[in-house]
Amino acid sequence: MDNDKATTRGEGSILVRKGTGKLIVDQIAERLGQSPDFICQQLEINAEFGVYCIYISSIVTTNQVDEMLLRPIVEDYQLAEASLKNPIDWLIKIIPRAQQKKLSGFAEGINDLLEGHCLLIPTSGEIYLSYDVSKGEYRNIAEPDTEASIRGPREGFVEAITWNSALIRKRLKDEHLVFESLVIGSKTRTRVYLTYLNNVASVQVVDEFRRRLLSIQTDSILESAYIEEWIQDTTLSPFPQLISTERPDSIVAKLLEGQIAVMTDGTPMVLVGPITFFQLFSSPEDYYQRADIATLSRWLRMFAFLLSIFTPALYIAVVSYHQELLPTNLLISLAAQREEVPFPAFIEAFIMTVTFEILREAGLRMPRIAGQSISIVGALVLGQAAVEAGLVSAAMVIVVSLTAISNFVSPNYSFGIAQRIIQFSFMLLSGLMGLFGLMCGVFFLLIHLVSIRSFGVKYFTPFAPVVLADWKDTMVRVPRNMMKRLPRESLAKRKRR
Repeated sequence: MDNDKATTRGEGSILVRKGTGKLIVDQIAERLGQSPDFICQQLEINAEFGVYCIYISSIVTTNQVDEMLLRPIVEDYQLAEASLKNPIDWLIKIIPRAQQKKLSGFAEGINDLLEGHCLLIPTSGEIYLSYDVSKGEYRNIAEPDTEASIRGPREGFVEAITWNSALIRKRLKDEHLVFESLVIGSKTRTRVYLTYLNNVASVQVVDEFRRRLLSIQTDSILESAYIEEWIQDTTLSPFPQLISTERPDSIVAKLLEGQIAVMTDGTPMVLVGPITFFQLFSSPEDYYQRADIATLSRWLRMFAFLLSIFTPALYIAVVSYHQELLPTNLLISLAAQREEVPFPAFIEAFIMTVTFEILREAGLRMPRIAGQSISIVGALVLGQAAVEAGLVSAAMVIVVSLTAISNFVSPNYSFGIAQRIIQFSFMLLSGLMGLFGLMCGVFFLLIHLVSIRSFGVKYFTPFAPVVLADWKDTMVRVPRNMMKRLPRESLAKRKRR
């Protein structure tokens, strides 16, 4: 490229002639704050016509700019004399690319630049072209860390929303699969896909999802949790009203059931809704195993849920208020263990539970190579030392350990956090009023569960309201040939009653 056709780079320094194109380039450079990675190249075709090529070098593939955009212009300009009366048509003719679009607004050009596009601006026109040359440097597809797969696909979502949509399309080859693209966040301008099967999902639920997404007024969306807080039905509940997952097979299964997915660029976590309480006990592996094995797994998860929320509260209530419920031998054993413990049962349980939560959090924040070892060793050492020092009883260590292990059985991380919140609430009620307080807590919990809705779907479906057809895949999973096949949209409508 000749010296008189090239331009300077960086600092917004641009060797261009006066004209509409020059004004556009100057305005964009000024808006970007004379950024050092803002690049402008000028190609002079003849004395009256030239092209400005501008892009942000840190987020584009410069080889694509040179080979696919600049080279055709340089090699074709001698033959372009007859076409220069309409420079846009000439550029479209010599650079035929699928991801090419015309722009006329200044704001559109800024947005495209920040998304990794290159702009070709004629010196004598207000209309210019945008080409997607963004870098494709993303984490490779791998097995999800937070959702281990025993049997089934090992692929997980990544941070690129286009890759994630490809993973869904690979499994769901249906013409009715819809990806609605939205841009949320005035500063981050994050791409969000509203994904559903338009012949399966309820139209009312899809419209409600779309309305809530479009109503989000914020400057930043950095992760799907931002969106979850904006669109969930109520914030005064510990229970998740949307499921987050990074498994494509799980998303496809839920789309086939009439649910809607919300994909966010920059995160592998995809939101799914509406959901019910009993879906939180379901795992994708349930459908990769025989029906009897899947049913047993669900019963174990439900039993572990009951253990995690009731075990400390029952221990506190019985030891503090209702010793007559215990067999004599067990009562004598517990009394002997607690003889030198200086704290009441509630304080004892609270100290041990909080200590374990601190160890759990430390294990999450520590480097992966040392976090798990520190959590296990810390729990063993602190538990043994506390018993030997007489601060807690051995029975309390067993209770807290059983509770913690049961909490890990939950297939959904957000649901595990909800369990811990309920656990502390029940412990407090049991410490104040014994079994009466615990029963009050159970009644309040049931009232809360039947009052929640997830995008119009009652949270405690199919038990409140009763939907007998859904019982075949709730407490149990019957064999597939015994499941009654019903129109999916009618099922979604039944859930909204």
